[in-house]
Amino acid sequence: MTLEITTCNTRDEEAGALIDRLRERLSPRGDIVSEAGRARTMELFGEPLSPQQVVDRICHDIASNGLEALLDYTRRLDGTDLDAGTLRVTADEFQEAHRSANPEFLATIRRIRDNIAEFQSSLLPANVTVSRQRTGGAGEGGTVELQQRFRPLRRIGVCVPGGAAAYPSTLLMTTVPARTAGVEQIAVVVPPTDFGGYNTDLLAACHELGIDEVYRVGGAQAVAALAYGVEGISPVDKIVGPGNLFVALAKQRVFGEVDIDSIAGPSEVVVIADETADPRFLASDLISQAEHSPGASVLLTWHEPLIAGVHEALERQLEQLPRGDLARQSLNQFGALIGVADRDEAIELAERMAPEHLHISTADPDTVLSRVQNAGAIFMGHFTPVALGDYIAGPSHVLPTGGTARFANGLSANDFLKQSSVIRYDRQSLAADAEDACRMAEVEGLTAHAASIRIRLDDTPDTDGSV
Repeated sequence: MTLEITTCNTRDEEAGALIDRLRERLSPRGDIVSEAGRARTMELFGEPLSPQQVVDRICHDIASNGLEALLDYTRRLDGTDLDAGTLRVTADEFQEAHRSANPEFLATIRRIRDNIAEFQSSLLPANVTVSRQRTGGAGEGGTVELQQRFRPLRRIGVCVPGGAAAYPSTLLMTTVPARTAGVEQIAVVVPPTDFGGYNTDLLAACHELGIDEVYRVGGAQAVAALAYGVEGISPVDKIVGPGNLFVALAKQRVFGEVDIDSIAGPSEVVVIADETADPRFLASDLISQAEHSPGASVLLTWHEPLIAGVHEALERQLEQLPRGDLARQSLNQFGALIGVADRDEAIELAERMAPEHLHISTADPDTVLSRVQNAGAIFMGHFTPVALGDYIAGPSHVLPTGGTARFANGLSANDFLKQSSVIRYDRQSLAADAEDACRMAEVEGLTAHAASIRIRLDDTPDTDGSV
């Protein structure tokens, strides 16, 4: 397969429209499903259902029929015949995987865990208490005490992909922030594949991290099981982690029953580069996202020779990579090398894309950074490839995609906290604030609100003689 990545110049083509098309196709609305996937839908359901219709049917069946439906979909969709006893990974399986694991791999897991925990711990908020002195209606002093209190979620679910590759990195980037926040119960779902629930590296990483609740189930059916609960799997309060289109749509459907982190689409990177950038480095950045297949890879540069240089480097590197054909296909469908007029135009287009990953490969990346608003994670300079953020740096690699970085954030320990306000008045402080509160209640016509304040300040005895 030849490399046919889109190459254009903003003088010749409306690059903004190209960016918009990419963003739309990579969002959950894009319905990116292979022809094989569409054929599989026909085979399983007997009609050409849309991805959303497939997800609605799966979620409804599991909510209604529980474990029986979950095992049925696992057999039909994954070709794996499980029962209540084999659905969950056993303690013996965890221990055997850990015993057989490469000690250097386990040491890497521990170092990355520590990096993540160190960074995520620094983000955690402290409980806040504000005391306000008030003067009562009779001139007596009173105190209002206000608190903002943070508590960890009780139980969460984590989706770890396992269709085309094993992802212990996703296990780290989701469970370690949750543990750092204080979450005690973590249920992990992973497809019943050699890259998923039967992958010894993944199971060894679970054991190293103290994760002992892992279920061999993936796709929309896994999301539904976590949200609604089935026999043997208790429902969770929040579901996090990446997945394919069906996982994203299922998370969207169950939101409200549980919380979710985001409705994520395929991986994406925008690279802003100038004449100081090495074409080899840039090509490797574009390929690293494309090998997720699908994955969006966009280069923005005002140094025109980089376009040809990066194209040549892509061709050479793709030939040398085991997943080169997959990456090539993704680059042809979702990649672009765009020549822009100047740095300002590059920043404007990057902001329009609002990418999951933004790599600023310029002589002065801080100048570009100062003008960037919309990006999930930002990688600075020539020697900070996105792969460092994927694996080892510390911020979670679970990031907003499909343009949602305009308003959404990457996953962090704070996402596993719930916060409550705690309000405490005494009689004197109530008297001081009563007039303003009652006035607002009466303006809104909610007289019972006002009455609930006044009754506490009324010393007139009730008819039975009590005060």
